Amino acid sequence: MIATRPLLRAVQAVLAATLLAAAAHAADTAWTLDRLMSTLAHNKSGRATFTETKTLSIAAEPVVSSGELVFIAPDHLEKHTLRPKPEHMVIDGDKLTVERNQRKFTMPLGQYPELAAFIESIRATLAGNRYALEAIYTVAITGRGDDWTLTLTPIDARMQKVVSTITLDGTRDVLRSVAIRQADGDHSVMRLQRIPDTAKGSQ
Repeated sequence: MIATRPLLRAVQAVLAATLLAAAAHAADTAWTLDRLMSTLAHNKSGRATFTETKTLSIAAEPVVSSGELVFIAPDHLEKHTLRPKPEHMVIDGDKLTVERNQRKFTMPLGQYPELAAFIESIRATLAGNRYALEAIYTVAITGRGDDWTLTLTPIDARMQKVVSTITLDGTRDVLRSVAIRQADGDHSVMRLQRIPDTAKGSQ
């Protein structure tokens, strides 16, 4: 019995080290929704170029557009489409302003709940606003900090008739892509490339 005590202590030490290593690994790889939202919320503003590819049943070829996105927390979002046709879209709170073909019009998002829900999927994610997302979508997160995916499924029945899912991919506090699958089978992918803040880089 005495001879087995050193062996028992050695086994216990190995088990303890293994458990500690596993715990450290889990802490390093765990990426909860709260942690992601907290990380994203640190960004008070940002700019990114985008390339959006839409696959539509009414079009023989995918429709590709490109331009720039601008976000200023908590609820200002701009989409400047440069190609193939210029279009300027600005969302401030509940107000949407669109300028195209030398015409400009403004409308309240509250009158268009499906459009508002889509806009909020991007705006609330960039702002790290979990509660705004969960008010509209069932939210699922997978992956880790350097490669995470948010899958948003609409809660509202009207929205479900338009959009099946919205999938957002990113790395840490950077949103890389937004994929939308519509209920009718059409789908789109917007790929983003962050524009560095030159003011910060010069400090």
